Amino acid sequence: MKAALISPRALVIALASAGVIGAVGAGAYTSARAVNAPATTAAVAAPAAMVTLPDFSTITSRDGPAVVNISVTGTEKAPDDDTMAQLQGIDPDDPMFQFFRHFQGQMGPRGQQQQRAVPVRSQGSGFIVDPSGIIMTNAHVVKDAKEVTVKLTDRREYRAKVLGADAKTDIAVLKIDAKNLPVLALGNTKDLKVGEWVLAIGSPFGFENTVTAGVVSAKGRSLPDDSYVPFIQTDVAVNPGNSGGPLLNARGEVVGINSQIYSRSGGYQGVSFAIPIDVAVQVKDQIVATGKATHARLGVAVQEVNQAFADSFKLDKPEGALVSNIEKGGPGDHAGLKAGDVIRKVDGQAIVSSGDLPAVIGQQAPGKKVTLEVWRQGERQELQAKLGDASDKPAQVAKADNTAGQGKLGLALRPLQPQEQRAASVDGGLLIEDVAGPSAMAGVQAGDVLLAINGTPAKSLEQVCQAVAKADKSVALLIQRGEDKIFVPVRLG
Repeated sequence: MKAALISPRALVIALASAGVIGAVGAGAYTSARAVNAPATTAAVAAPAAMVTLPDFSTITSRDGPAVVNISVTGTEKAPDDDTMAQLQGIDPDDPMFQFFRHFQGQMGPRGQQQQRAVPVRSQGSGFIVDPSGIIMTNAHVVKDAKEVTVKLTDRREYRAKVLGADAKTDIAVLKIDAKNLPVLALGNTKDLKVGEWVLAIGSPFGFENTVTAGVVSAKGRSLPDDSYVPFIQTDVAVNPGNSGGPLLNARGEVVGINSQIYSRSGGYQGVSFAIPIDVAVQVKDQIVATGKATHARLGVAVQEVNQAFADSFKLDKPEGALVSNIEKGGPGDHAGLKAGDVIRKVDGQAIVSSGDLPAVIGQQAPGKKVTLEVWRQGERQELQAKLGDASDKPAQVAKADNTAGQGKLGLALRPLQPQEQRAASVDGGLLIEDVAGPSAMAGVQAGDVLLAINGTPAKSLEQVCQAVAKADKSVALLIQRGEDKIFVPVRLG
């Protein structure tokens, strides 16, 4: 007997009615399923609401005219003709060609400068935020610019004036002599959700008003570039030339300024970063009013709190910024901060990673008083700090090798002699003469000075032995190496 053919639609309806597939799978046939359901069938669960994509075409046509292309002309130093002549015998594809070009370009055969200024041109993006011609972009787009030209989507071009640029946040503000310009609406980064659709408009590789879309991958990313920005991470395709362009939400509001990409090739590889519009507007307002932006500083060096540090300091979870060094006479010193303190909050705002602290402090005004919640010797304390000016001395983030081994501590120690203490500018401490086992695996080196263990000053071998005996899984060693002070976690196993 020849089998009867059934249409795909009827098949979907039948499977949905029988419960073989769920409401999401049959969502396109919601009305038909309700009509054709057998009378004997019990109540069928209501289908889930269908998810629709943002109307990217409407956003682009409405907001695209407020996005501009920025062309920059500047200069950079390059080797002169005599220097280049010396390189003619080397294959340009040879890695040594670039080495000698760089070296000889800085110092000639007789130790004299052999460089000359050559013109360079670059492109970026920006967007209009005021109909009188105020434009926001990245500071690196207009860095060392001699001439800046802004081109609108209607092909009009204007010579732009750089009102100011802030390298710490990578924000610059331009002004063109025009009126009644289209502007973009500014959103609120706090309302932005991870997983939300976002849209970028810019000029990658000079292709003006290119549109790319994706989702928010993460918020509050800290990058190892000494910036004061909690970046928005997305998977929106961003390439050279997109810098300074807007990142828009599904309502067409600017939530960020595209700034950086993570790449091993120089092009987009799935990870891009944008400056939150809240941070950008704060800087923009300062630049428009005064021509520059100011940032606060705490005057401390901090490093990441990993699980080994959390175990050493008896923290419930590895969060916060571990203070490893304090500038003498700085704001942190006056506030009473000590090496070994873990800063958990600033004015009630949680500090999850060490990079959060420069971002939170840097967005404050110099001279502002803030409340620091710190973890010290197993207890929570609050300190009051009056912030300094970051232009005096930038904040530092110490880096340490956070790997750790197992077994005994593995340190050969002896007290510092008075002359050694003076040379190292320390009061007390133990000289590390030899390293083995877990300490060696953690990155401790012979010649380091052990200043403290788990926050307790290391003044004698007995104190160190007692601290190790009391420790559970790991200990945190505060060491001085040259002029740097860092904490190193050593897992005891």
